[in-house]
Amino acid sequence: MARKIRRGEEEAAIDLTPMLDVVFIMLIFFIVTTSFVKEAGIDVNKPKAAKAQTKPSATIFVAIRANGEIWLDKRAVDPERVGATIEKLLAESPTDTVIVQADKEAKHGVVVQVMDQIKIAGSDLKISIAAETK
Repeated sequence: MARKIRRGEEEAAIDLTPMLDVVFIMLIFFIVTTSFVKEAGIDVNKPKAAKAQTKPSATIFVAIRANGEIWLDKRAVDPERVGATIEKLLAESPTDTVIVQADKEAKHGVVVQVMDQIKIAGSDLKISIAAETK
């Protein structure tokens, strides 16, 4: 009768390759589905409103200071260049809503001019005016 000789160095091992594949696939999925927000780059004193609502789907913010400066994508923009800049941002990350963050001391004419430029950039864009809740 022959005896079987067991080697003491044989150990069970777990193959980690399938787990690493799944982790990398999940990482790629999250990178592809992430949307990046294009912030205006400055803080403004927004007016207060009793019925302010949250709009989480917007990725483009336009800020208007009290002195009439317009900020878009963390840099100052001329009023005539707002439409072209928004067209460029829409090509990078499409969205259907643009949020205008106008200071409560900003002139109405500047706000209307910016809204007009937004509509020129995309006629189907929705414009929301940012406000703080009371």
